[in-house]
Amino acid sequence: MTETQNQKPRTIQEKKEQAYRQHVEQTTPKYSLPLRMGKAFIIGGLICLLGQIILNYATNSMGLDKDTAGSWCSMLLVLVSVLLTGLNLYPKLVEWGGAGALVPITGFANSIASAAIEYQKEGQVFGIGCKIFTIAGPVILYGIFTSWCLGLLYWIGHLLGIV
Repeated sequence: MTETQNQKPRTIQEKKEQAYRQHVEQTTPKYSLPLRMGKAFIIGGLICLLGQIILNYATNSMGLDKDTAGSWCSMLLVLVSVLLTGLNLYPKLVEWGGAGALVPITGFANSIASAAIEYQKEGQVFGIGCKIFTIAGPVILYGIFTSWCLGLLYWIGHLLGIV
């Protein structure tokens, strides 16, 4: 405890502030950062391992070229993510693995599918249609905008002979 917490409060305002600090300290969850990072590494690694298995199978056993195998890998990872979201299993992976499950393409698919599931009771248009991109929309918007800006910079660099 700090020196100010050991002192007795003198005013009603100080009593309220001390009670609030104690409440916040008691209710704030305590996390182990190394443990959370380890869990994220494990979940993210398992997702990447699954993707690599799909990629290797598609290229070696099915004879697909690298680009086509990559497309199939992405589609299958999105499908698995959406199915796990629909079965309410992906949120449990996210709860355990944190950013390891949220960052890859599977996390993006989960964000879209969970919004669609949550708002399906409001109907096809005003529920799913309006709310499906509430989380993914900003990612798509800023991704497209950033790629446009970088493309413009590349074009200008090409005109100036820099690139």
